[in-house]
Amino acid sequence: MRHVIALDVGGTGMKAALVGAAGELLHQARRSTGRERGPDSVVESILAFAADLRAHGEDHFGEPAAAAGVAVPGIVDADRGIAAYAANLGWRDVPLRNLLSERLDGVPVALGHDVRTGGLAEGRIGAGRGADRFLFVPLGTGIAGAIGIDGRVEAGAHGFAGEIGHVVVRPAGAPCPCGQHGCLERYASAAAVSEAWARATGDRDADAADCAKAVESGDARARAVWQDAVDALADGLVTALTLLDPRVLIIGGGLAEAGETLFTPLRAAVERRVTFQKLPSIVPAALGDTAGCLGAGLLAWDLLATPTHPASEVSA
Repeated sequence: MRHVIALDVGGTGMKAALVGAAGELLHQARRSTGRERGPDSVVESILAFAADLRAHGEDHFGEPAAAAGVAVPGIVDADRGIAAYAANLGWRDVPLRNLLSERLDGVPVALGHDVRTGGLAEGRIGAGRGADRFLFVPLGTGIAGAIGIDGRVEAGAHGFAGEIGHVVVRPAGAPCPCGQHGCLERYASAAAVSEAWARATGDRDADAADCAKAVESGDARARAVWQDAVDALADGLVTALTLLDPRVLIIGGGLAEAGETLFTPLRAAVERRVTFQKLPSIVPAALGDTAGCLGAGLLAWDLLATPTHPASEVSA
């Protein structure tokens, strides 16, 4: 059975799959990145995992994988196949695409940014299926974004497109590690809500999930913290939809797990802010933590679908 390798590399763990031509997950596995042993060990862990996946495919499906796709965090030069920088993995300028291709006996490899790759899957086969324009915004430790256009994700001229978390929504507000003040992710990420709720309760272990539960139970303090985050998020999203005019706005990440506790006030807040803009559908992400793997698989299949284009021309 023809298949591809898909790898989604996170800070501490890796998710992987063998993906069939129809997008089906034929085999799934997880491993640690081994980052405590340093960046070289992380790279070797990725290469060894990919080689084991190749062997599994050959043993169980009668042939090795025809291509591979890998999604990684941090700064990614997808055109050149280089994992340029990832603070949580400690690497710089790793020629990951070439290293993987060599370990996999020369099969084509596509390298993509983790959020854009997950967005590719959500847009093409998940919550944005059928939409010609979408914006995928996962709300996790930080906030990033993926701009979808006609079945692909726009990386931008320098690979930084979609960084909505660093849109300033509160001028002169909280300092952000990026160097600005008042960035969206300082107010509306899961981490920001956790910090605000911990301050409000005096409980250092309180987090965003606890805040959402308190909102549902009618806690006034929780509602105030939650509404502050929703208002900041709506401000950032309206800026984005004014610029991009997406047909569908897909919200994912840990904060989206609150369901309608988030989506009901968020839709209302966005609607209050739009004037001439067309209001997009605002929907929860559909693929959960499989999005990165599925997106990496799509990158790999895209390589095989356009054999006249070298891997260097495929980006997430």
